[in-house]
Order: sequence, then C-alpha cells, then structure tokens
Amino acid sequence: MADNIEPDTDKSKDRKPALAVVLTLAGYLVAAAPAVAEIDVGYELECLALTIYFEARGEPDEGKRAVGHVVMNRASHPQFPQKVCEVVQQGGERFRFRCQFTWWCDGQSDQPTELRAWEESKTLARQIYWDASRDPTAGALWYHADYVRPRWRGRFARGAKIGRHVFYRLAENRSPKSYAQ
Repeated sequence: MADNIEPDTDKSKDRKPALAVVLTLAGYLVAAAPAVAEIDVGYELECLALTIYFEARGEPDEGKRAVGHVVMNRASHPQFPQKVCEVVQQGGERFRFRCQFTWWCDGQSDQPTELRAWEESKTLARQIYWDASRDPTAGALWYHADYVRPRWRGRFARGAKIGRHVFYRLAENRSPKSYAQ
C-alpha cells in the first residue's frame, strides 16, 4: 500500500535522525548515535496517509491537514513515540477502541476503498511529513469530533474547530508530565 508516497523532493528536513552520522575530524572518524532506530519513510508516510484517510476523509482540506499535523506534532513531542506509525498505533494494543486514532483499533478493514480520497490523503501526507504544509492547529496534540464530549477535553487548552474536529494543545499552566495518557 505504500506505493508512490515517497517524497517528491530531496529537501528532507531532519525531523528524526535515523542513521548514525559519521564525521571526519582531524583524520579521525567519530560516530554519533542515532536519536531513534532506522525509520522506514514509506511506512511512515503510509501510516500518516491512512490516518488522514480514515480520520478525516470527509473533511475539507484544512481539516485533513489538521489531523495529519496532530500526528506529526505528537511524533515531535517528547511525551509521545517518535515514529509516526507508533504514534498512530499507540494505545490499541489490548483493547478495541482504546487507541489514540480510532481507525487503528475499530475492527474495520484498514484498506482504503475510495481511490480519489486515498490519492489525496497520500499527497497531503507527503506535504505534511516533509514540512511543506502549514499547521492549522498551532501545535495541537489532541482532537475529537464535534459531536462527542470526551472526559479528557478539560485537561487541555482548546484550540481551533476545523471542520467537524475540535483541536487541543497542552495547557500552558501545566507540565506535560501531569497528563496521563
């Protein structure tokens, strides 16, 4: 499923160093340890595109971008896993509907059926992953549909409502460690 979702450009920002960096200093080789294990960019893009597709397929483009940016904001935040797929799959290991992104643990097929929407999701995923898209959420780490009222929403600073989703950031007066996941 990861067909043709490689970056369209060579200008990749070093979001998460995946390989050891080898430096030549005064004739000596010095190896720096990687920050995270090797990253399969194709798999990461597929996870991001699937999240956009299943979580925001019916949303306007801004809403799709917002959902994608929440995933990337989490991958860049120390409270969450550093890999996109680990962010998406977090919490659904044991219980149905206990994951962070419902599509991952809802028991439904994870195979896109609407080709046009899937192609659009892959395009947006590439743009978001490679930092070619503005974050309409201003750094949100959470969201929910506007027709539900999850108990956790009061623990965070409410942000924008984009499409049918309401977005949230860390409250400025609380430390990240005070939030249970």
